[in-house]
Amino acid sequence: MTQSVVVQVGQCGNQIGCCFWDLALREHAAVNKKAIYDEAISSFFRNVDTRVVGDGGSISKGKICSLKARAVLIDMEEGVVNEILQGPLRDVFDSKQLITDISGSGNNWAVGHKVFGSLYQEKILEKLRKSAEHCDCLQCFFIIHSMGGGTGSGLGTFLLKVLEDEFPEVYRFVTSIYPSGEDDVITSPYNSILAMKELNEHADCVLPIDNQSLFDIISKIDLMMNSGKLGAAIKPKSLVTSSTGVFKKRQEKPFDAMNNIVANLLLNLTSSARFEGSLNMDLNEIIMNLVPFPQLHYLVSSLTPLYTLADVNIPPRRLDQMFSDAFSKDHQLIRADPKHSLYLACALMVRGNVQISDLRRNIERLKPSLQFVSWNQEGWKTSLCSVPPVGHSHSLLALANNTCVKPTFIDLRERFIRLYKKKAHLHHYLQIEGMEESCFTEAVSSLSALVQEYNQLDATKSMPVEDLPRLNIAM
Repeated sequence: MTQSVVVQVGQCGNQIGCCFWDLALREHAAVNKKAIYDEAISSFFRNVDTRVVGDGGSISKGKICSLKARAVLIDMEEGVVNEILQGPLRDVFDSKQLITDISGSGNNWAVGHKVFGSLYQEKILEKLRKSAEHCDCLQCFFIIHSMGGGTGSGLGTFLLKVLEDEFPEVYRFVTSIYPSGEDDVITSPYNSILAMKELNEHADCVLPIDNQSLFDIISKIDLMMNSGKLGAAIKPKSLVTSSTGVFKKRQEKPFDAMNNIVANLLLNLTSSARFEGSLNMDLNEIIMNLVPFPQLHYLVSSLTPLYTLADVNIPPRRLDQMFSDAFSKDHQLIRADPKHSLYLACALMVRGNVQISDLRRNIERLKPSLQFVSWNQEGWKTSLCSVPPVGHSHSLLALANNTCVKPTFIDLRERFIRLYKKKAHLHHYLQIEGMEESCFTEAVSSLSALVQEYNQLDATKSMPVEDLPRLNIAM
């Protein structure tokens, strides 16, 4: 069994990470009734005998003593990490795996990347090496960060280069939260564009998630529940949008529900690595099958159902609806419409009591309405994990390498150009050692090159799919 390490950077990264560990613990508790430390739990947790001082306390099998998350927590402000350490999950994190500062990055990518990057590089490396030493077979680093702030975007992308240099064989999966147009950080377009260049160059796979899409999904669910349209079929609290476990609160902020959707995305993404199934999909298979070209590694994700259904025995019509929803624009975690764009490849990760025949039937049903590139007409990758999320009978995560991601990048570039034309706020960045105007021009050129690659693919949409002539081999 392989292991993964989660690196959560900045306020947003740590808040999502916290939701992820909370849900992961409850998911394993629901399955592992005897509290045995098994391979499923070992993928993200260590089993530690807290009575043993130092690193000699790791236990590879038997009863669970004390679970420690395979995580590194980084933030240049203390607030969120301190909140975690005083909260119900405080014992899940190893205090030796935390890095904090007091001053924060001031919503400035250059401070996070250039200042704190060089200042904390050795300390970050030490924590990463320690996490790797505790793994038998380290397969993947999951980085969770936001693009709009200073620490998440700056230090989060600095970390990618560190990981690439130190662990070149270990995959780097990045969950990046993109700011909405109404973001309250004025400099977020600068931070996002500078971070994008690093993602282009140093990530293996990026799951872009748009704050506005998450907010729209939460608003839609609230509206449906308050209007009574969903009737008794919907439970008032769902694990997808609400932490009803250790993070019970009287009034949840919308960010809590939004963070929970992202945490569920990560849970479903890793389900095949953690649980048995008739058709498992390893994390390296996602990259191998869904990323045909190095820079086109941005995967659009959709999650369904987004609320818990009360009735467990779901009739086939509703199961089919789950597959249809995964391709509708209302369920995408960025503002995108994949059905009207071009697919390079698509993965369907199904959990629960679903048969391979259900999977095949729905792919055949949906295929005529989806357009794939001419050279990859059968670009489907599928997995079936027998363990559903807590509170669901089944669920589906769809990952699409699709040109529909392009408008998000174009919108980001336009917002950047509006600021950059006026040179507004630029002096805050240029006063940081190592920052020059060329950093901005190179970053926007890198993004434009990426958009152009998507444009070239989109230009092939109307081309007919035909059987290409094959080579005849003389015998």
